[in-house]
Amino acid sequence: MDKMTVRDVEVSDKRVLVRVDCNIPLDEKTGAITDDSRIQATLPTIKYLIEQGSRVILISHLGRPKGEVVDKLRLTVVAQRLSQLLGQQVGVTRDCIGAEVEKSVKSLRSGNVLLLENLRFHSAEEMDSSLFARALARLADIYVNDAFGTSHRSHASIVRIAEYLPAVAGLLLEKELDNLGGILENPVHPFAAVLGGAKVSDKVGMLENIMGKVSHLLISGGMAAAFLKAKSYEIGKSLFEADKLDTAAGLIKKATRNGVKLLLPLDVVVADEISDKAKVKVVSIENIPPDWGIVDIGPQTTKSFYKELRRCKTIFWNGPMGIYEIPRFAQGTQAMAKLLASLNATTITGGGSTAEVVIEMGLADKMSFVSTGGGASLRFLGGGTLPGVEVLLDKNA
Repeated sequence: MDKMTVRDVEVSDKRVLVRVDCNIPLDEKTGAITDDSRIQATLPTIKYLIEQGSRVILISHLGRPKGEVVDKLRLTVVAQRLSQLLGQQVGVTRDCIGAEVEKSVKSLRSGNVLLLENLRFHSAEEMDSSLFARALARLADIYVNDAFGTSHRSHASIVRIAEYLPAVAGLLLEKELDNLGGILENPVHPFAAVLGGAKVSDKVGMLENIMGKVSHLLISGGMAAAFLKAKSYEIGKSLFEADKLDTAAGLIKKATRNGVKLLLPLDVVVADEISDKAKVKVVSIENIPPDWGIVDIGPQTTKSFYKELRRCKTIFWNGPMGIYEIPRFAQGTQAMAKLLASLNATTITGGGSTAEVVIEMGLADKMSFVSTGGGASLRFLGGGTLPGVEVLLDKNA
């Protein structure tokens, strides 16, 4: 990585403002954290700063409060979990800017950690406001971006703040860029990309960018319906992007030109409606009923995917195999997670729902790397720039 990291600057006794991504899922009824993996991912940077005697100020967003104070989206529960994980008290403020916050920061001692309230309680955050960024910057001497999952956003705490403070990468951000960059720059072949999820449009950029790098491309989920339709198969009531049929057809041709082995489902699970009470059956792709829709891959497809993937040395997976939110339609996705966990290969999973599945199944430690960023990983692998990375100091500066 060609950007400076927290290791490259003097942080001892400095006020270090760290943008973390603690946008974690909460139980709707109790408000309890249901998955703390993003909090866990921030620990190496926080612990490093504590060891260096920094005065650590953490900033994050949670949910989509749209510029309003929403009590159930306060970061108190995050501060409590951080306190448990760090073995020391992590304070939390009632706002993220203002006189009271400045007073709390001033009272910090070396090795202390303070979490500021939800950034998105201020609409200025998502508006990339200079005034808001300047108010945050007044709190610190150095800025550290460790929030890969939001680094594709041009928000005040991600981009604008770098105009007012020396800005460097955290250890998680460095790890994300090194792992994802590795499969773009120097993947060990055979290299396969397993792509699912609902939309072709979400992954067009990445597909275009990696087409000359992968040897195998496995398509499933809602994406597969568009590809099958482009190949003139009946897909019934399957959800797909009708305006992306030409795009899918073009990607099929591009795979052929590049010598990429493109695998589509051989059989699928279809349902008469999208619900946990639906009638379901497994059919070949030639026999999808007109009044039914694809909800998952079938057993023959799973076997076909396994046959190819066991030969590969590098595998990137992003997107579920079906409508995994409904347990009856999650078998293909779960089978893929188990398969990748069993292989002797470099296995990298994209963030978002893919990471959620792997973590829920307790398989994260069986993967080579689980990204914390869904949209950010797709943008990066698509060859796009990440605004939150672009503004950081270059190592040769």
